[in-house]
This record gives sequence, C-alpha cells and structure tokens, in this order.
Amino acid sequence: MTKQLNRQQFWRLTATGTVAFFAFWYLARALHFSPPQFLPMPHEVLVKLIDLLHNPFAGATLLEHMLASLKRFGMGFGLAVLVGVPLGLAMGRFRLLDDVVTPLFDSVRFIAPVAWVPFAALWFGTGIGGPTLIIFAGAFPPCLINAYRGARDVDVRYLEAASMLGIGSFKTITEVLFPAAVPSIIAGLRIGAGLGWLSLVGAELIVASSGMGNLIVRAQSALATDTVMAGMIAIGMVGVVIDVLIRRLERYLLKHRNA
Repeated sequence: MTKQLNRQQFWRLTATGTVAFFAFWYLARALHFSPPQFLPMPHEVLVKLIDLLHNPFAGATLLEHMLASLKRFGMGFGLAVLVGVPLGLAMGRFRLLDDVVTPLFDSVRFIAPVAWVPFAALWFGTGIGGPTLIIFAGAFPPCLINAYRGARDVDVRYLEAASMLGIGSFKTITEVLFPAAVPSIIAGLRIGAGLGWLSLVGAELIVASSGMGNLIVRAQSALATDTVMAGMIAIGMVGVVIDVLIRRLERYLLKHRNA
C-alpha cells in the first residue's frame, strides 16, 4: 500500500512539475521575455516536431536523422561495452594487468570527449568513424571503472572456492566475477550510455553531415528556433528510452542471476 501511495505521489509531483514548467513557458512568452522567433510556444514546437517526422530538414526527416545518430551511438557505445567491461573485470582479477593499464587509463580518462573532435575529424573526416571515436571516449571510462569496482568487491571466498575447484581464469571471470558484479556493471552502462549520447550530439555538431546534432546546428544557422527545440526534445526522449532499456536489462540479468 505504501509503495502504491509513493508511486501515486511520484506521478502527482511529476505532473505538477510538468504543468508548472509549461505554465512558466507560456507566461514568459506572454510577457515578451524574448522575441517570438527565439521563443516559440510549446504547441508550436510540438507542431514542428510532428512536421519534421514527414518533411525533410537538412536533407532528411527527423526519423532519418535519429536513425543516423543511433547507428553512430550503437557502434561507439557497443565498442565501449565490449572493451570496457571485460577489461575492467580482468583488471579486478589480475593485479599485474591492473598495474599495467591503470596509469595509462588514468592519464586519458579525464580528457573530455569533445577534446577528441580535432583528431576524429583529421583521422576519419565526416564519416562514421569520427563520431564513433568520440562516443567511445565518453562511454568507455564508466564501463571499465564500474566493472573493475564490481570485480574488486566480490567476496574473496568465492574466488578461493573457484580456485580450489580448479576453475580456470576465464571461467572465474565469466561465472564468478561477472554475475557478482552485474549491479555495478549496469550502473556503469547507464552512466556510459548517458555520456555517450551527450558526446554523440556534440560530435555531430562538428564532424557529421547528418544526425540530430547536425539538424540542430543547421536549424540554428537558419534561425529556426522551433526546429532546434523540437530536435532537443527528440534527443531527450530517446535518451530516456535508452536508460529505460538498460534498466530492463538490469532486471533481466538480476532475475537470472538469482534464479
């Protein structure tokens, strides 16, 4: 009962905040805080969002731009997961590997993803490789760090038991470390996905000829504020969907781990 009431309170507060936000938006427009061309009405942005689904802007519809962005995101984020999670688990298991990789990793992970833009443009031009590199730079550190922390937090008794049973290093990582580190790994994936998605938009502003970032910068150049805001809303909505999918993956993995 308490949980249900808490959920009701959550949706009530969410609705209140949403209504307050749009009320302030309409009020700001009514009081002429900004010229209409720079602050369109909410319903005008919604109309433009729907219009972009059918009518091309900057050479493609909104859905085509979004699919281009998701393709780049999938490649960059997928590469970050495929490299970061196994490497983090292995670093948590083998002290020598940890000592070798950590100094280099610590010297690179504090470089902002957008700082890689000049190299991405020089190495890959406006193709898919440049944005993929920038997304990887944003998503890789959280994936590795959380997998590493999850592996380090595993009860040493499980590792000793695996060693006594003669389980090899690979199986120890896949059958002991990985299941125990799932919550930490998923937390890293959520952070990495968020940073990767943000890095993608920044990359597309500079080194891409399509995608949501390109749509926004082209709209800004044309002073099409409603298109800019429609693109921002679409980016935010897709980001929420990505986070929800990762949380569902977490529930699935935890369910099978505890089965």
